[in-house]
Amino acid sequence: MRDLRLLLPLVLLSSALVLGVGAPARAQAPPAAGAEAAAASAPDQTSAPAEAEGPEVAEDSPRASLQAYLELSRQGEWEKAARYLRVPEERKAEAPLLAERLKAVLNTYVWFDHEQISPRSEGDLNDGLSRNVEKVAKIPVGNERTEPVYMVRRPDPDNEGEYYWAFSRGTVGRIDGWYDQLPDRWIREWLIGAGLEPLLRKGPFGLLWWQWLAMPLLALLAWALGRALGRVTRAILRRVFARTRTQWDDRLLGRVGPPLTLAWGLVIFYAALPKLGLTAQADSILRGLLAAGAAAVFFWALWRSLDVLADFVTTRPWAEESPSTRNLLTIGANLAKGVVAGLGVVAVLSAIGYPVTTLLAGLGIGGLAFAFGAQKTVENLFGSISLAVDQPFRVGDFVKVEDFVGTVEEIGLRSTRFRTLDRTVISIPNGQLSDQRLETFAARDRMRLATTIGLEYGTTHAQMLQVIEGFERVLRDHEKIWPDAMVVKFKEFGASSLDIEIMAWFQVPTWGDFQQCRQEVLLGFIKVVEDAGTAFAFPTQTLHVFNEKASPSVNEPTPPPPAPSSPPPDTAKPEDLPVSDGD
Repeated sequence: MRDLRLLLPLVLLSSALVLGVGAPARAQAPPAAGAEAAAASAPDQTSAPAEAEGPEVAEDSPRASLQAYLELSRQGEWEKAARYLRVPEERKAEAPLLAERLKAVLNTYVWFDHEQISPRSEGDLNDGLSRNVEKVAKIPVGNERTEPVYMVRRPDPDNEGEYYWAFSRGTVGRIDGWYDQLPDRWIREWLIGAGLEPLLRKGPFGLLWWQWLAMPLLALLAWALGRALGRVTRAILRRVFARTRTQWDDRLLGRVGPPLTLAWGLVIFYAALPKLGLTAQADSILRGLLAAGAAAVFFWALWRSLDVLADFVTTRPWAEESPSTRNLLTIGANLAKGVVAGLGVVAVLSAIGYPVTTLLAGLGIGGLAFAFGAQKTVENLFGSISLAVDQPFRVGDFVKVEDFVGTVEEIGLRSTRFRTLDRTVISIPNGQLSDQRLETFAARDRMRLATTIGLEYGTTHAQMLQVIEGFERVLRDHEKIWPDAMVVKFKEFGASSLDIEIMAWFQVPTWGDFQQCRQEVLLGFIKVVEDAGTAFAFPTQTLHVFNEKASPSVNEPTPPPPAPSSPPPDTAKPEDLPVSDGD
């Protein structure tokens, strides 16, 4: 019974393709616009108004000819379809076969968007190609290379003065090579040799009848081989795990056995899928279903593994000594299984193309109600998850958190503990910690030396240049210096010194190494200053004293100046002084 349950997903996987390929197959065109196809297609009574259909398609356009060829190919009219191939005279007898092979190639590699094919008689004149040449597709030929499929405009031999488009001679010459690389070429030739040509006819949704028969058979084969490989894998792992002293690995192997069998079945189905030679659209849909199956296998195995993990954790000595801890772990394991199951459903639906936005919105409402009931606990729990995912620091790192620095001692589910430089312990809840500014010094790949050195104001121009060159030489000669960025510049005239700005980086991992490098460089700076004949400045103030004549005593009256008895020589008289016009 259990084996039948494992077979069911593979059978459903192949049969679900019926629902997935309801759209037309890749190279299957809508009714043709050419004269031959127009007679075979019935008018659509539910079509949209003409003004909403887009540009009119000319009967002698590349789009009309391509649609006519695809429609005739869909009906199996290979002799008529060969009209749209420019076949050399020596291969005229093979024209229907070439038309059939080209259709098989297009079915496998091309999905035509007819809106991209020119509806004009002269084709697209802005595609950079020669006049009367149109590129309609490209075929992959390996090593990420492609070869173009061209159509050319040529006179219609049946209607004088009219034209139509046909696949070029170069394209026709490549058909055999493209056909030989088809993954299902061998089955096509075998069916023809065995007289089973009806199986090469089109079935529902553009797939061949042999492909419809092969899919369930492939599912059965994948299930049988997956079951056998699953047993072999478990037997090998059981022998390996028997050499270990622990028991949890044996229990884990027993729990993941069924998912392992299904995983092997999906792998075999995936490996054999290219041999079916499905249309590109059907292949894409089936690969999406396989991706959904892979997601289901992963989350199924993870869901079953959580039981083993919970048993292993709850039997640890530190958990057995605390009943509350065991209860919390049990509740956490159940919640984790629920989360895994929910994520698995969402992943499977997303893999098959189902819009999961509405489902996620519903889950969000439930999560919101749960968060209101246990806000702080959930906040700290998700804070722990955030710290575990981002890993801003690890145990033993020297970090800075907001207004203190210290060493990380323990990262728990609820809080994280730090040992400060004063040897005190600070504990911060993880929910609060995940929102704070965290700076870790352990992650630095180099450490920066940034300082300003002041020289006394008696330093000359030549001494300043000598000191700057000496400082730069000391830095570059150091074995730990990072040479890509270094600053040694005369900065400014300070209040009491001529300031030189120093900035450099040392490629050292620890603070102790940086201190040693810094000391070596600073000692070198002292030697440079001494050799230059100048000195380091220190804060000083200069007091200027002036020796002025003593002022007269405050109590002694100041005698008035004597009145002049006569004006000095060459002094102008009052009547000689100029007056304004208003006086």
